[in-house]
Amino acid sequence: MPRSVNSVASRARRKKVLKQTKGYFGARKNVWTVAKNAYEKGLTYAYRDRRTKKRNFRGLWIQRINAGVREHGMSYSDFMGKLHKKGIALNRKVLADLAMNHPKAFAEVVKTVKK
Repeated sequence: MPRSVNSVASRARRKKVLKQTKGYFGARKNVWTVAKNAYEKGLTYAYRDRRTKKRNFRGLWIQRINAGVREHGMSYSDFMGKLHKKGIALNRKVLADLAMNHPKAFAEVVKTVKK
């Protein structure tokens, strides 16, 4: 019996990967083995960095809140502690946005926390 290799499916798989690697540098975009490795490595980085992004943004929000709060003579940790004691349920993302884009509203929040 002759050997059957299903070249249609094989070609489709290769085309799918090569389409994803479009725009890569050098052989990474058109040589199958190199492109496949680059594609798989890219997926690994994407998976890892979806988690890293969350960490980075939390750090950024904390820095922005800290900068905004220090203008009013408090530290970040004091502010967050008093915020939770008062029962004000604003998350770091919202507080950072207020500190950056709406300083008057943020000043009111700080004033409320200081009382």
